[in-house]
Amino acid sequence: MNFDLSGFGPALAAGTLMTVQLALSALCLGLVLGLLGALAKTSPYKPLQWLGGTYSTIVRGVPELLWVMLIYFSTVNVLRELGESLGVGSLELSPFAAGVIALGLCFGAYSTEVFRGALLAIPKGHSEAGQALGLSKTRILWRVTMPQMWRIAMPGLGNLFMILMKDTALVSVIGLTEIMRQSQIAVTATKEAMTFYLVAAIIYLSLTIISMIGLHLLEKRVSRGFVRSTQ
Repeated sequence: MNFDLSGFGPALAAGTLMTVQLALSALCLGLVLGLLGALAKTSPYKPLQWLGGTYSTIVRGVPELLWVMLIYFSTVNVLRELGESLGVGSLELSPFAAGVIALGLCFGAYSTEVFRGALLAIPKGHSEAGQALGLSKTRILWRVTMPQMWRIAMPGLGNLFMILMKDTALVSVIGLTEIMRQSQIAVTATKEAMTFYLVAAIIYLSLTIISMIGLHLLEKRVSRGFVRSTQ
């Protein structure tokens, strides 16, 4: 087995940066969608409950790879016609944007259930105490509910982020030059499949370890001031 990267080291480094950017961008979108989905599912209004449940059920029922391909290829004709109608030429959704939307959509569907479980785990008495103090529903949400929700949801969100980091490899099928795509290009050029796929595995493992350390520190931060019961 030859560990000579044959000049593809910078390309793999660029692919690693692209993977991190993709994962963090999809995370931001997914957290927003997940929080909105959880608020909808725990809402007292039936239409919102139906909307949140439909979103999480449909998205979780379709493989992530298929979402990547659907979002990227299904928008080609729509954007082309939109660009022509606006007189700005042919519009196109980049592989990066398609990857962010697809992975963010999937992360949001799964995090909806994590946020929902966290919201249901907060004792109702906390909200009632806020009402007794004269706080509005909005202030109760941001000052009482949200801090506790993040603390409870953090372990589950951390696990989902680990999965998201690895799912970025799926976007290579639409041409995004992240770690997996750069590895495939290197293998095609050098015929050293074992070398480059092993290097890709090491990079993914390194990113996972760094993420675990960061998530551990973040969990400690959101748990400050919280004392677990010893009974």
